Amino acid sequence: MVIALTDCKIKIIKNGPYMVSGNVPLEEKKIIYVNSDIQYSNGETIPHNEIYALCRCGKSKIMPFCDGSHIIVKFDGRETASKEPYLKQAVTIKGPNLVLTDQKNLCAFARFCHKADGDVWSLTEKSSNPKYCKEAIQAACDCPAGRLVAWDSVTGKAIEPTYEPSIVIIQDPTRQCSGPIWVRGGIPIESSDGSVYEIRNRVTLCRCGESLIKPFCDASHVSAKFNDGRG
Repeated sequence: MVIALTDCKIKIIKNGPYMVSGNVPLEEKKIIYVNSDIQYSNGETIPHNEIYALCRCGKSKIMPFCDGSHIIVKFDGRETASKEPYLKQAVTIKGPNLVLTDQKNLCAFARFCHKADGDVWSLTEKSSNPKYCKEAIQAACDCPAGRLVAWDSVTGKAIEPTYEPSIVIIQDPTRQCSGPIWVRGGIPIESSDGSVYEIRNRVTLCRCGESLIKPFCDASHVSAKFNDGRG
C-alpha cells in the first residue's frame, strides 16, 4: 500500500464528477506502437484550477472536465467496485526470481503486459533469465491500472515506478477510443459515501460511464468506442 503524503484528493460526487483538489497536475498521454513495441507518447499539459471536476458520465462537451451533463442524462454512477484490498482480490504467479500479482477485473486494456519475448505471465515464470525478468518487471510497472504488480521474490517488496501525485488522461488512437483517468502517486480517492478506497501508486478511473466496477475502469471504453473529442 502507498501512503499519501500530500493534500491531494479525489472526491467522488454521487452520480456526478470526480472533484480533484490539491492542484494536482493534469496531462494527456497516448498509447502508441513503435516498431511493434507499445509505448506512452506525451500529450499536452491541460490547464486547470487548484480544484477541478473531471467528467465521470462520458457526456461532457468540455472534456476532460465536467459540464453538468450528468444531470441532463441522469447518470447512474453507483460505485460497485469492491473495497477489499488489492492483495485480497489478486491471484499470485510465482516465478524463480519474481512474483506477480494480478487482479484481472481491473484491466484497462492498455496492453503493456505483452512484450516482444512473451506476455508478463510467461515472462514471470521464466524470470531466472535476467532479460525475461527485466521485461516482466517493465510490463507490470507500465500497467496504468495497477492490475499487475511485480514483487521481488527475495525481499518480498513490490517493485513500483516512482510517481509524483498526478493525473493523466489516456488516449488510445490505435483502438480509436479515449481511455481512462490514470491516477498516480498515491492520491486518496474518497467514495461518495465518505469512505476511502485503498491508496495505491497507480489506478485507472472510468470516464466513459460504462464500467461495471465503478469508479474503476474495466475497459468498457474500448467496446463502447468512447471518444472524448480530444484524442
